[in-house]
Amino acid sequence: MVTTDIFERCQSYTEARAAQAVGLYAYFTVFEGSDTTVARTSAGDVLMCGSNNYLGLTSDPRVRAAAQMAVEEFGSSRTGSRLLNGNTSLHEELERELADFLGMPSALLFPTGYQANLGVIASLLSRDDVVIIDREAHASVYDGCGLSPGRVRRFAHNDMEDLERRLANCPSDAGRLVVVDGVYSMAGDLCPLPETVRLCQKYGARLLVDDAHGLGVLAEGRGTSAHFGVTEQVDLITVTFSKSLASIGGAVLGPKHVIEYLRHHARSLIFSAAAPPASLAAAQAALRILRAEPWLCRQALENASFVHRELGALGYEPLPSETPIVCVPLDGVVPTLFTWHSLLERGVYVNAVIPPAASSRLRASFTAAHTPEQLKTAVAAFAAVRDLTPPDWSLEDWSPEDYVAEGAR
Repeated sequence: MVTTDIFERCQSYTEARAAQAVGLYAYFTVFEGSDTTVARTSAGDVLMCGSNNYLGLTSDPRVRAAAQMAVEEFGSSRTGSRLLNGNTSLHEELERELADFLGMPSALLFPTGYQANLGVIASLLSRDDVVIIDREAHASVYDGCGLSPGRVRRFAHNDMEDLERRLANCPSDAGRLVVVDGVYSMAGDLCPLPETVRLCQKYGARLLVDDAHGLGVLAEGRGTSAHFGVTEQVDLITVTFSKSLASIGGAVLGPKHVIEYLRHHARSLIFSAAAPPASLAAAQAALRILRAEPWLCRQALENASFVHRELGALGYEPLPSETPIVCVPLDGVVPTLFTWHSLLERGVYVNAVIPPAASSRLRASFTAAHTPEQLKTAVAAFAAVRDLTPPDWSLEDWSPEDYVAEGAR
């Protein structure tokens, strides 16, 4: 009997080795020390312009102290799911504070933001329902749809006419869920939420906004829905603690009866160990700092806006953004990896984004902690590499023609 070895596809995977062979491998860099504006690597210190630490709170003494105190009181782990032995007062306190801050009725914490999207989407839909997602939604949204029995439809990124066509073509008896990102992490652009809300109401659809990159950034930290003044019209919001809240974890916020249902049906919650106490306490401390010091949000936005303007003046064409994310499209995989490496040689670290995560680009992000001098250093590095010519190397395995957006963060 002839069989196929499932490991054969692993042997044929050559993309990473190809990049490593020419010295342009941009991933799994080892960093030492804290996630601050200066990062330590084996090659030396670099200016970190590729972190989602938007408020600069990962090294804040108040956040660190809260995490340390939680370890002393609760230990390092609960070693079980919240359903059984993993639930703590920290979980429930943070749920109440999040719901109050974002202006939503109720909240439910998950071990990660990724798991929040998995649990919500997979739990809410039946085989007769339709979920309609923005084509550039995060990978966790795609994966939640994959776990759901519902029928999946995609609409062109931020294209409200296409969204309306998808909604209008749903079977009349089908439940409908529209899922969008508040802030799209690979470009920094915003979902047009007022129009999205209008269409959902017109066609009887529920709306889920993944606001991982909006929380702590827009509307003095209250996110994209608050930025547009539509929080009361958004059905569900998912967030993650691994960006502005300087920790790890996630949550969904929405009506109390929906949250209660998810508490008992979301498999990614029920069958996962609870988030560790230190992570919860850190997120809670960061949230309290955010509420008390909203100027941090404004500073992060001002810093990114400065770099965005300066890169445009240098001849780059950064994508439009109202967030701390500054993305610079480049023409292909090799130019992107080469420019990333050239910046790194000049002591500036950004993210190299290539297919299938998104079309080729450099993704930089700026925090409230970056100083004016550091911002100027980043701009100077971009100026220095502006006219460098990439070597004539071929990495054909990363072909833009094969690109299918499935989100990345």
